[in-house]
This record gives sequence, structure tokens and C-alpha cells, in this order.
Amino acid sequence: MAELMKGKVAAITGAASGIGLECARTLLAEGATVVLIDRAKDKLDALCGELGDRAKPLVVDLLAPEEVSGILPRILELAGRLDIFHANAGAYIGGAVAEGDPNAWDRMLNLNINAAFRSVHAVLPHMIAQKSGDILFTSSIAGVVPVVWEPIYTASKFAVQAFVHSTRRQVAQHGVRVGAVLPGPVVTALLDDWPKAKMEEALANGSLMQPKEVAEAVLFMLSRPRNVTIRDLVILPNSVDL
Repeated sequence: MAELMKGKVAAITGAASGIGLECARTLLAEGATVVLIDRAKDKLDALCGELGDRAKPLVVDLLAPEEVSGILPRILELAGRLDIFHANAGAYIGGAVAEGDPNAWDRMLNLNINAAFRSVHAVLPHMIAQKSGDILFTSSIAGVVPVVWEPIYTASKFAVQAFVHSTRRQVAQHGVRVGAVLPGPVVTALLDDWPKAKMEEALANGSLMQPKEVAEAVLFMLSRPRNVTIRDLVILPNSVDL
């Protein structure tokens, strides 16, 4: 352990599982205090009991706008400061548009776009005032390469990329970095609705990554010198031809 994040406080949404949990584990191992944000209270409490005193649980329903807008004072109450905010929580829907459920699309779009942007809006003035901070999004390769079998998800990640690129340019002058990690397919709950045959094929041919591999990329982004911003970091399994 190099303690690259010693003294830093990070807050991560969607931290009870998948990429968010692995990012929390990685930052904790490097000396950070991490506020794990999720709606699953029992799971958060159990995880933070396992992860130690520097892991702080914060129960938030990201689909409740008023809860998201009030997130900053709760983070500061738990951890005293905020250096890194990772908008990681998201949902996935694939399939043909003609056969899709617009109501399900709405929930995914609200989580992937509206909740993510609102959460950044809640914490960004604090980082601007302290003239330092990192805003990080878990985006997707689908945010730069339209994926034919997931058009609604792809659209949500294109929105994230547009937000990252424009917001970064607004706040760079204040010492705040904004970037995105863009993974290819990762073994998480987001892929639960993949057809069984597709999942088995992907596991067999090595076209899926593990959350830990994404977390290590996130650590790389956050540990660069302050004069350097990793705006977009694409991470893919070798067998994915994109």
C-alpha cells in the first residue's frame, strides 16, 4: 500500500456493490476515508462494518431529488471534508427500441443522467470554494461508441460525456478536475438482464472485465499530479473489438 489517497475524503454513489464497492475498497486501501452512498441501508452497514472505521455509510435514494440535493452537508457531517466525488451509480437497459418499455427507460435515464448531474451540482460549489477537488463519473465505452443492442443506455452515457467535457472546462480554473472512466463490459449487477447465452459466451471468450480492474484505473486517474487531468480513460478487455 502506497497510501496515495492518505488524508483524502471520497464519496461514491452506488457503492454497495460492483464498481462502486471496488473503488471504495481500493481508495480505503490507499489511505482515504470513503463515504459509501447507496439506498441499501442494511448492506451498507454490513459493508462498512467489514471495511473499517474510515468507511462511512450514507443512505440516499438517488431517485429522490431532494435527498440528492441535500447530500453535501451529510457527507461533511460524516467525514468532515470532501475531496473526491465519484458519480458511479447507474442502471442498464439493453434491447430493441421497438420492444422496449419507456417507463423502464425513464427510471434508467433519471438515475444515469438526472441523479448524477444533480449530485454533482450539490457538491461542486464546495469544491470550487476550496479550490480543489475531483469529480469522477463512471461512464461507458457506449458513451463514445454507439452500441446497437443498447441504444437507450448508449444515449444516457453520451449525455454523461457531454456533461463531463463541458463542466470540466467551466471549473478547471477553480482547481477542480472532472473526468470519466469508460469501461467496456464489466461483471456487475447491471448485466443481470443480458441473455444467458450472451453472458456465457462473454465469460468464455474473455470479453468481460472485473470491477477491480476498473477501480485500479480510477485510482490512476485520481493519483495524477494536480496539473494533469485524465478527462477520459477507456478500459476494455483485449477481446472487445471497439
